[in-house]
Amino acid sequence: MRRMHPCQRGRASSFHGFAATPQAEQNCGAFLRSFGRDNVMHLPEFIRSSRMRWTVVVTCIFATFTVALLGFVYLRTKHDLTLRSDRAIAAEIENLVALRSGERLDAINDGLQYDPGRHRMVGLFGAHGDRIAGDMEREPADLRIDGTAQNAVADRIDGLGREQQAVRLIARTLPDGNVLLVGRDVDEIEEIARVVGGTLALALFPAVFLCIAVGTALSARARKRIVEVNERVQRIVAGNLRERLPLGSSDDPLSQLATIVNGMLDEMETLIESLAGVGRDIAHDLRTPLTRARLMLDRGRRNATTLEQLQAVADKTTEALDQSLSIITAILRLAEIEVSQRSAGFGHVALADIVTEVGDMYEPIAEDKGISLVVQSPNKLTVHGDRDLLIEAVANLVDNAVKFTPAGGRVEINLVRSHDETIVRVKDTGSGISEQERDAVLRRFYRSDKMRHTPGLGLGLNLVAAIVKLHGFRLTIHPGAGCIVEIACPYAPERT
Repeated sequence: MRRMHPCQRGRASSFHGFAATPQAEQNCGAFLRSFGRDNVMHLPEFIRSSRMRWTVVVTCIFATFTVALLGFVYLRTKHDLTLRSDRAIAAEIENLVALRSGERLDAINDGLQYDPGRHRMVGLFGAHGDRIAGDMEREPADLRIDGTAQNAVADRIDGLGREQQAVRLIARTLPDGNVLLVGRDVDEIEEIARVVGGTLALALFPAVFLCIAVGTALSARARKRIVEVNERVQRIVAGNLRERLPLGSSDDPLSQLATIVNGMLDEMETLIESLAGVGRDIAHDLRTPLTRARLMLDRGRRNATTLEQLQAVADKTTEALDQSLSIITAILRLAEIEVSQRSAGFGHVALADIVTEVGDMYEPIAEDKGISLVVQSPNKLTVHGDRDLLIEAVANLVDNAVKFTPAGGRVEINLVRSHDETIVRVKDTGSGISEQERDAVLRRFYRSDKMRHTPGLGLGLNLVAAIVKLHGFRLTIHPGAGCIVEIACPYAPERT
């Protein structure tokens, strides 16, 4: 005996008048759900994609619109052919009405002889309905004799026999009381309309097939790119930050998104490498002052014999610890600026006041070193930014210029307008920065070999670069004899 699935047993019991048990109904539902889910899961993944579903929806809309268009074309063609047939019938009946009685009979008989396709139908009837001439056996039922075109079913009788035909005809009463009927076969109009409609309908199938084929190709292509992007993203997540998303040959939205993400990955890779280097630089720069402080404390403990000697050791140790604290403070300051926590306090800032204030601040220091400090800010130029940060940036540039310019040299602070930019330029006659070091000097803790014995932390230009980046300005270092550093800011009209 053939075994039955629980779903089939439940249905069979219902057919015999018995109610299916709850367990059987539950098994039946589970079977159907599992069957449908398994069938769907066996479909290719690109067919189950949203792009493919949208392709099917658009194709259905297109097919519906095309069918509606075909119906309109069919009805419009049939209507136009009917109008043309009515005009031909009206012209023919006018010609027959204009003839004399004998000529009219000859014209009717001659016209029927030259119509082998039996598309025309003519009937001449007496006042009492008796047929006089033509191939129409009798007047159709419900005939309107008013000279207007109408649909009717007429009985044709000729040498080929008797048959009924659907015709379009016009009936007129002649001056002698007879009734003249002229018609044309409606099947001719229907056949032409069907040919036109059928031809257009045949074009629907290749169009729908083309839509499905194009949608399938686009879905498969998009799926392929998404799979490739997903694989690369997985490698990036796994730690390979040198991996990048693929870029298409066309300027499509996915390629534009990949370009943006690749730019973000470039920035992330740079930041991570910078962070890795910062850890090493911090350890290296803190080790020297902390080691010096430990050695001084150890020597003082072993060698100091008086209070004055212990105080001298404590002073030197404090100086070394202050240097370490300065490094930590500068790093925290950089972190605060780089995360853009100060952007909320932006406003219109008068650069001329900043340049003058920094010049007044460093004039005594430059004078003590025998350096000429010149400030030139003839224009009242303003920018949008944070005043305290901009003072700090300009002060760091001037501090470097004064620090690395020998006695008898010159330092200039200029504020100029160039096209749509406002430029703060700091120029000195020091040793300058070489072309090879132009990018390196912007890194944290970088110290050139010729500056190793000059006091400093190697964070000044890195701090300036962070402030300039926060404001969206442009920092330019011109290498060569002497040094020229420029901060270019977009021009902001001064508010009154």
